[in-house]
Amino acid sequence: MIYNYYPGCTLSTNARALDRTARRCAERLGFPLVELPEWQCCGAVYPQAPDAVGERLGAVRALTAARDNGGTLVALCSACYHVLKRVNDDMAAVYPIRDKINNYLALEKPYHGETKVLHFLEVLRDHVGWNRLASLVTHPLAGRRIGAYYGCMLLRPGKVMALDDPESPAILEDFLRALGATPVVYDMRNECCGSYLAVTNRDYCREMVGRILASARDGGAEELLTACPLCAYNLVHNAAAEQQVPVTYFTELLARALGLATGGDVQ
Repeated sequence: MIYNYYPGCTLSTNARALDRTARRCAERLGFPLVELPEWQCCGAVYPQAPDAVGERLGAVRALTAARDNGGTLVALCSACYHVLKRVNDDMAAVYPIRDKINNYLALEKPYHGETKVLHFLEVLRDHVGWNRLASLVTHPLAGRRIGAYYGCMLLRPGKVMALDDPESPAILEDFLRALGATPVVYDMRNECCGSYLAVTNRDYCREMVGRILASARDGGAEELLTACPLCAYNLVHNAAAEQQVPVTYFTELLARALGLATGGDVQ
């Protein structure tokens, strides 16, 4: 099976270290990632206008390239995953927009949503398996009480994303257990961190982040784990000094548990 990989803009620039950890972990776990050639920005946010063509083109080009190279596309960033999966659903089920985009792109073979879009976490759960992952851990995270922060885009809308139960998810907690950590479930783990309000209304974003961090602390979390680079940024840079907790991207924690990283650096 070919695991076509869509890194996206953030993981190719400011968060290159997260991209490197993901690739090394995938190699170790037996599903090497094949980066799509000449991929374009997915658009960063899913277009709200139902007839928007231009905002969907980057995603459709990536989806089409993946279809033509095995049919599976893996994303690491929750925002990219969200856009790719929702646009893919549009191309499979919303005929007016599908027809407009296919006519615009003039593809030799029109795209009808054939690609299977997976988040890296789905590959771990459904292709590697938690038991096998646990057996490959060389540096278990025993004694660490970690709260999983899901945010919005990984889970919603539930019927389209279909990754997990949007109100009571378990995939990140199962991931933490496989690494030997103790997952902490708290009330606001799937509430919004403010997203791009960090740019337009930072004070309100700080309020939102503050509520999340307070909920995590009250639940007994000593650190947080996330699967979204923007969420990670907000949780770190928009937290009040007295509320700050360590925040780790899930592939960084995976690399450490697999013995691929020490002191934050991939070996």
